[in-house]
Amino acid sequence: MNPELLQLQPYPFERLAALKASVTPVELKHIAFSIGEPKHQSPTFVADAITDNIAGLGVYPSTKGMPQLSQSIANWCQKRFNLSPDSLDPAVNVVPVNGTREAIFSFVQAAVSRSDDALVICPNPFYQIYEGAAYLAGAQPHYLNCLAENDFIADYDAVPAEIWQRCQVLLICSPGNPTGAVTDLDTLKKLINLADKYDFIIASDECYSEIYFDEAKPPVGLLEACAIIGRNDYARCVVMHSLSKRSNLPGLRSGFVAGDKKLLQPYMQYRTYHGSAMPVQHQHASIAAWSDEQHVKQNRDIYRQKFAAVLDILRPVLDVQRPDASFYLWAKTPIDDEVFAQQLFAQQNLTLLPGSYLSREVNAVIPGKNYVRMALVASMDECLEGAMRIRSFVESLNLESD
Repeated sequence: MNPELLQLQPYPFERLAALKASVTPVELKHIAFSIGEPKHQSPTFVADAITDNIAGLGVYPSTKGMPQLSQSIANWCQKRFNLSPDSLDPAVNVVPVNGTREAIFSFVQAAVSRSDDALVICPNPFYQIYEGAAYLAGAQPHYLNCLAENDFIADYDAVPAEIWQRCQVLLICSPGNPTGAVTDLDTLKKLINLADKYDFIIASDECYSEIYFDEAKPPVGLLEACAIIGRNDYARCVVMHSLSKRSNLPGLRSGFVAGDKKLLQPYMQYRTYHGSAMPVQHQHASIAAWSDEQHVKQNRDIYRQKFAAVLDILRPVLDVQRPDASFYLWAKTPIDDEVFAQQLFAQQNLTLLPGSYLSREVNAVIPGKNYVRMALVASMDECLEGAMRIRSFVESLNLESD
């Protein structure tokens, strides 16, 4: 077997299951704030598009997908990120994929040139696919701590030149998982300049970009930054997007990679051998989803209401703020994050994810230590009930310390 597999660490949810296994929860209905799986209603017109095109089950889908799908994606990108007309050619600048998880992993495999000093730079805390993708591509992950004092964005100015020189792919996540922090335009411009100077690729995971709170200020994207500086070939830049969070379609497994055609051409060749092609009926459903914004705004409205209500409950007892975007709360815990998660499960039958499970120790710091991630994906009633249970648990901790 590939020896690089030995470098892979247990997935966060494996560690969470082991943490929970040693305690028995109280007899309350379980509430899951742990996994970022959207629970809002999927659009009925998307389901209709699948059934209306169910004959696609009898057809081998092409790796590239239908031209209509790439066109719908290009249209969406141009409108959402204010791109220059025709700068995103659907034939060469867009690759449909089976969700951003598959895209991130496969893109890194295609992008990295194996060598002893190859680096894939990523945020810390992070989505664990970044780490696994680096190792299995024959590179080393290099983690950049994202701390509260820097608004949970990496301090790129502190990265030494020798690290940038070894960098082959810089992975950014904006809005961030787990913090919800958005990388601003000036930082994106800085990273593009660094990519030019040191000749590396920027791959931006933007799967949470459509869950935000101010309708007048959607999060800026990497392609948008390129457009603003006149970089209409998107050189060295690719973005990953998904319908999972935007449209409550995690089971559709549909997304795309878009950007520099010089990068996407060899990536397409890799995918041809990799064998990941989106089913035809799912392509039709994806076209329907990318072509409609009403359901996306309604989705944001629901999250906006939930965040306001949950924060009203939690702020008096926890150090927690509304994120820039995404559906996560990144809350500081008054005790060790693993102990917090385990005791909360035992006493309230509520599951959330310890922040240390999403981090690695760098410079004697584990950025997720004493934080927990809460995914506010369930119904309003369940989120409110969960928030009340968390508050009750924290108040019990405060009583014990008095």
